[in-house]
Amino acid sequence: MTSPPLITRVEPLRPRGLKVLIHLDRGEPLEVMLESLERHRLGVGDLLPPDKCRRLLNDDADIRVRDAALNLISYRARTRAELRRRLWQKGFPPARIDPCLDRLQERGFIDDGAVAQAFVRDRLLHKPKGKAALSSELRAKGVEGELATQSIDRVFEAAETDDLSLAREVARKWVARQNIGMLAALVSGSPSPDRDKARRRLHGYLSRRGFRGEALSAGMAAAADGARNKID
Repeated sequence: MTSPPLITRVEPLRPRGLKVLIHLDRGEPLEVMLESLERHRLGVGDLLPPDKCRRLLNDDADIRVRDAALNLISYRARTRAELRRRLWQKGFPPARIDPCLDRLQERGFIDDGAVAQAFVRDRLLHKPKGKAALSSELRAKGVEGELATQSIDRVFEAAETDDLSLAREVARKWVARQNIGMLAALVSGSPSPDRDKARRRLHGYLSRRGFRGEALSAGMAAAADGARNKID
């Protein structure tokens, strides 16, 4: 009966040595994470029978997907769906990804609610949008509908704002970027192609920012007031 392969050398791989190359007395070397090797307490002089090799490689695959997920999180907070998509794009199979994400979520590394609220706060600060647009953006990030709504409402309440206030703010900033001709057309009392064009442009801009109904009307009115003040 042939004895199992023997580990003859463990070679750290650059740049940080977190991966190693296990050299055997026969067969091809095995590349694994150092953590995998340490978990199984393997080193030079140890035998590596097939069952132990399978367990080593299985654990190594789990460690690799976990490290990839943590690396993605280290750059910016991500939703579970975003992480799952990025890990799949990196070539990890769903059978590895989902259990890994379950463990990270249990330990608090993944929190869709916290990510959603941080996203909404950032939008309010840098690019204010209405609740409809924010909800759509959060759903695109994989945040479930109810959680998206709750997150938006909490941030709006904390910021003491609402769709009407934001629509007025966005409209005033739009006015500040327009030339006098556009503003004069916007508030013209006489029907004309230029007036229709100006109002369509403003209406479309506010709509794309997620303002609907009463908020949209409030934004249109605020823009008209701002235009008149700028012209006078």
